[in-house]
Amino acid sequence: MLSNYPLSDVEKAFQAESGVTSIHAKIPYLMVDNFPKLGLITACRFLEWAAENPNGVISLPTGKTPEYFIKWSQYLLENWETKKGKEIRERYNLGKTKKPVLSELTFVQIDEFYPISSKQNNSFFHYVNKFYLEGFGLSKEKAILINSDEIPLAGGKHYKDIFPDLKVDLSLRFRDPVNAVEKMQQDSIYMIDQWCAEYEQRIRDLGGIGFFLGGIGPDGHIAFNTRGSHLFSPTRLTETNFETQAVAAGDLGGIEVSANRLVITIGLETITYNKDAVAIIIAAGEAKAQIVKDSLESNLSNVYPATALQKLKNGRFYLTKGAAVRLTDSVDSYYRSGEWTWEKTERAVIELCKKLGKYGHRLKLEDLKNDKYTSLIPNLSEDTVNQVMKSMVEKINRGTAKERNEVILHTGPHHDDISLGILPHITNQLQENSNEAHFSVLTSGFTAVTNTFVIETLLHTKKLLDDGEIQMVHYDDFFEIGYKLKTDKDVYHYLTKVAAEDAAGRMRGLCHRVVRALVEIFEVKNKQKLRETINDVISILRNSYDGEKNPAKIQKLKGMIREFEEELVWAHFGVQVKNVHHLRLGFYTGDIFTEQPDKKRDVEPIVEMFRRINPTKISLTLDPEGSGPDTHYKVLQATAEAVRQWGEEKDLSELRIIGYRNVWFKFEPHEANVIVPVSLGDMSVMEDSFANCYLSQVNASFPSYSHNGKFSTVAKRVWVSQLNDIQLLLGKNYFYLHETAKVRSSHGLIFFKDMNVEEFLAHARELEKSIEGML
Repeated sequence: MLSNYPLSDVEKAFQAESGVTSIHAKIPYLMVDNFPKLGLITACRFLEWAAENPNGVISLPTGKTPEYFIKWSQYLLENWETKKGKEIRERYNLGKTKKPVLSELTFVQIDEFYPISSKQNNSFFHYVNKFYLEGFGLSKEKAILINSDEIPLAGGKHYKDIFPDLKVDLSLRFRDPVNAVEKMQQDSIYMIDQWCAEYEQRIRDLGGIGFFLGGIGPDGHIAFNTRGSHLFSPTRLTETNFETQAVAAGDLGGIEVSANRLVITIGLETITYNKDAVAIIIAAGEAKAQIVKDSLESNLSNVYPATALQKLKNGRFYLTKGAAVRLTDSVDSYYRSGEWTWEKTERAVIELCKKLGKYGHRLKLEDLKNDKYTSLIPNLSEDTVNQVMKSMVEKINRGTAKERNEVILHTGPHHDDISLGILPHITNQLQENSNEAHFSVLTSGFTAVTNTFVIETLLHTKKLLDDGEIQMVHYDDFFEIGYKLKTDKDVYHYLTKVAAEDAAGRMRGLCHRVVRALVEIFEVKNKQKLRETINDVISILRNSYDGEKNPAKIQKLKGMIREFEEELVWAHFGVQVKNVHHLRLGFYTGDIFTEQPDKKRDVEPIVEMFRRINPTKISLTLDPEGSGPDTHYKVLQATAEAVRQWGEEKDLSELRIIGYRNVWFKFEPHEANVIVPVSLGDMSVMEDSFANCYLSQVNASFPSYSHNGKFSTVAKRVWVSQLNDIQLLLGKNYFYLHETAKVRSSHGLIFFKDMNVEEFLAHARELEKSIEGML
């Protein structure tokens, strides 16, 4: 029971609101409805603690995870005595709390990449100075920080002199150096180790950390204590694993950088040294559900670093419902509370197949009666499993039904989201001539294009210009109007070179489009100015550090490269450039925290697109809890609001909303109501189109933490795993003996949710709550 743990007044209020009263985890947890509210509970608990411990020691997280914690903390401090502020404080048991003064708190930096310049905006040193020391008004004098530029090294030298390639070889801790350079590096590593020990001692001399807040990585890492870290580990210089490098790639400008960068991190023992410490881990979204379950339901283990919080009576996890969905408590609550639904029956039967490793037709009534969840199914009988099998067949039938006379608008937050989510389904739609298809990517997506890719492309463009291979620049009207024309020809030319396996011709096609983009963005008026512009952009990028925010015009150039890639993908199926819409919503800025969607700037363009296209079906990435990048979440906010607004002026009773998911997290079979068979041919089309068209993504500079390679491979694996689930229920012979070739050729399955507008808005109801006052 939660009452057995020493909950604070704030925690009691949130616990009562959530209705969760019993927990069977090794560490207490609290659950909230949505991602922004996760920030609210954390902010309230932090301010409650700070009011009680004005001279305490705190350690707060970096990255995107604490976005709403920072925003809510600042909001409450600024509105402590306003009507809205008082209402929030009263609701969460802060009504009698005196406004905390944060200036005397001692801030401890959790971790940092090493080496990295403290002047870089993507260093954690910069982050904590901007958002915590300045943003919260914390004491800079008291702060215990990790500044790579100031950590002493051999001979008093800077890390750029000791480690010129920014690579630190930790094997020098244990082997003899082979030359003078390695000897200097070895001495420096020992000095860094000494600095880390002193850093640890400074924290312990203060009694340890009093309030710790952190996120949790896909491998379960806390700070940079990755899977396998010693439960009694102190502050140290260490390597990371692939999952952590993949997550850090966004901060550092690509996996090429993060894979070669070490980290300095406080240890698990640093976090738990003070036995009275409040230590909180926050997690949002279903993508974190399995690691949350493993961390909360496992005994102390170096495989799951967060289990170290079991040492603390005030150790906590704060979770969204999605992040908690696999916990034993959540599963129990799902089945035992509220009315029994058909969805529950489907889930229970499919999970039983997995538990027992039995095909559906081999399940006996006795198996169902002996399971704690299938035994709850009303009117349980020999026919129960057959009914579930029949339901899955109906979902597959819906996925193979021919669609005709539809106007379909497929939307995605980033370029490649649509393709990775439902490409095989789209190819079925496009094979029917009576359908009209449109595609819209709602953000510019420029952050996924590395500086290196643009530099190499521009150097190639210059060479082609020198060799007279870009003839259009010689036409009289090119710099006035010509650069806007024949974009479909660009696309056709490029794909023709793909077919001909002409890599040079393909590259020339990309350079053609880059020239058009440069002329438009930089208002180039002649060939000489074009050359100067190319040189300027190359110079700016070469003098930028990896991960640095680019100037707006270079952001636009990167975005237009991605837009060309998207046009290429859909041109595979005959879709013209005019049917691929680039919205470039304004909230997407490349900052660490992108803005909230704005009604005028971000919602109106979507509504206007709806009016212009007048779709009968709209597809979108259904990620209401921020399981993937925060862009998914914010695009869904804006799209849901746009659908609501459009519904005020038009009857949308016939409009269908297709909610899909892709590489970040997936639907379970019981959640989806449409299942689309995927053939090996479909997989090849996706892999080929991804490799040939998403040129900036082929090297996977920003990979999924689940695979060191292209996202298309991750998507394929998701489809195959989904087939495995359904095969276990229906049996393999259902597929290979099926009467239709489409099903017989299934080697993967796509799940999605087909909803009417009312169902979609109900499904996004938590989203509606979360954006009150934000839009």
